[in-house]
Amino acid sequence: MNKLRLWVALDEAQSEAVLRLPYSIRRLEAGQMMVWEGEKPTHSIVLLSGYAYRQKVAGNGGRQILSIHMAGDAVDLHNTLLGVADHNVQALTQVEAAFIPVEAIRTLAFAMPAVGMAMWYDTLVDGSIFREWTLNIGRRDARTRVAHLLCEFGVRLMSVGIGKQSDYELPMTQEQLADATGLTSVHVNRTLKGLERDGLIRRSQRAITIDNWPNLARAGDFEPSYLHLEHRHRTPQ
Repeated sequence: MNKLRLWVALDEAQSEAVLRLPYSIRRLEAGQMMVWEGEKPTHSIVLLSGYAYRQKVAGNGGRQILSIHMAGDAVDLHNTLLGVADHNVQALTQVEAAFIPVEAIRTLAFAMPAVGMAMWYDTLVDGSIFREWTLNIGRRDARTRVAHLLCEFGVRLMSVGIGKQSDYELPMTQEQLADATGLTSVHVNRTLKGLERDGLIRRSQRAITIDNWPNLARAGDFEPSYLHLEHRHRTPQ
């Protein structure tokens, strides 16, 4: 609900209708699959706690992580309309998630256009993030890719009120960071050490402290307009 309210100012009746959607709560361990590529989705999944990631696997077995999702995210809202899932979603950490029947979401989205608009906007922002990640992997060097991911993660945590922009726990192994940035684990490790050496970040296990946000954002070519946070709380006409 809070995530939908980022995009559209829903009134009390609209908010109550979203909260009345039928759902079941499931708890999954890190590594468990939430969506399988090729399956016909019956539910859309909203993360209540923990982290998940969207990924595809190439014919040679190589994995590409396409996005990271956190509490409040609807990780596969577009599958309410698509007939077959074209990617996998996997739990990154232990998660608790609400599984909502896709038919109930479709019915509500068409019955209440403001709710449908909020859902539509949410999927469009997902698409914007995918495009930024494509640019990150395709046209930025290793240092820029890693710095960009660290900046995005902090801004997104702060925007939904579940963490601090400059001080957070990054729930990813170096192998997972490598799969998200198109690098090797060794290259990721070397890049993180370089960012530390330059005084931009500090690390303690998986805890990240950003000591110089302007310089890290510069290093990561990070400009957050693609997250569309400046357009929050639109009122439907």
